[in-house]
Amino acid sequence: MKSIKELYRIGTGPSSSHTMGPRKAAEIFLSKHPEAASFRVTLYGSLAATGKGHMTNTAILETLQPVAPTEIIWEPKIFLPFHPNGMMFVSLDKAGTPTDSWTVFSIGGGALAEEHPTGVSTVNTSDIYDMSSMTEILEWCERTGKSYWEYVQQCEESDLWDYLAEVWKTMQAAVKRGLEHEGVLPGPLNLRRKASTYFIRATGYKQSLQSRGLVFAYALAVSEENASGGVIVTAPTCGSCGVVPAVLYHLQKSREFSDMRILRALATAGLVGNIVKTNASISGAEVGCQGEVGVACAMASAAANQLFGGSPAQIEYAAEMGLEHHLGMTCDPVCGLVQIPCIERNAYAAARALDANVYSSFTDGTHRVSFDRVVEVMKETGHDLPSLYKETGEGGLAKDYKQM
Repeated sequence: MKSIKELYRIGTGPSSSHTMGPRKAAEIFLSKHPEAASFRVTLYGSLAATGKGHMTNTAILETLQPVAPTEIIWEPKIFLPFHPNGMMFVSLDKAGTPTDSWTVFSIGGGALAEEHPTGVSTVNTSDIYDMSSMTEILEWCERTGKSYWEYVQQCEESDLWDYLAEVWKTMQAAVKRGLEHEGVLPGPLNLRRKASTYFIRATGYKQSLQSRGLVFAYALAVSEENASGGVIVTAPTCGSCGVVPAVLYHLQKSREFSDMRILRALATAGLVGNIVKTNASISGAEVGCQGEVGVACAMASAAANQLFGGSPAQIEYAAEMGLEHHLGMTCDPVCGLVQIPCIERNAYAAARALDANVYSSFTDGTHRVSFDRVVEVMKETGHDLPSLYKETGEGGLAKDYKQM
């Protein structure tokens, strides 16, 4: 597995696969061809189908257009075999003759990948984790007496905690900004921000309802910041960026956990997300929303259980429940925007993560279906889903939607 720094990416929304990934790809191609007279970029499959709503063209044009004229070609009906989010960059000389081309894929969470029979890639980084399954790592924890975050610390570079501190700082800032902002989110849906209202209403309830209302507000705050192009952290994606911050922010505020304990929880959450990213996918275009919000719920469930003193087995169980009960969830963004149903799904998944933590805490961690098995089933389910349910905006809630 690769570094969790590649899972937790700090950047701007609204989509890690449709905005952050294409922007990075454009930057890489531009660095290779600063002399180009013009560029042509072809977007394929899911990347083309919902790219306009996700501001894919804006991300690419903001990078290339200042240097040379850039043409965007949309091919939503053409799906390249390697991944649904394909794109081809072409540089041209003054005569309009292509000088180079590059096909690259935005595979989720802002990550890029190339299809190379030789296995050689200019965008892939090396693995730093020896173990990549939860079963292996759980056995290591039980054998050594150490926790998941200690395995992360063992594998990562010495700047891990500094990086996670920056991640946590960014997550908190997104919550606070989202609670302050009001008005309507950008796009044709005219969707009104709800985080500030939920926060105010939550303070008027007694403790049990207040707790649930606050975690809703925090998740809405981050997700609404993402939808408006604000700075967030992929956890594991932009579309699911509200779940982990909401849970950790709420627990620190209500339980006064130290920053160091929060960072260790982030390390464990990152390990959970990394396992899914390595063995299945966190791309909505590849496996549906189960790979985004479902994985985010698993990450937050594990983090919460660790904070409350869960054993490695209980933490694994919490993560398993967080993902298992999102199996089959489709990615069906209305109008191609990361708003409906994405924002509400973040709030609901944050609440589910807290429930998974409580449920697991009542057990000794023993259960029949392992986290690794759920990851395997999620991958199979995602591949069985028709493409119209995987970020193309053609099926599910997005089908035949009429703007108000």
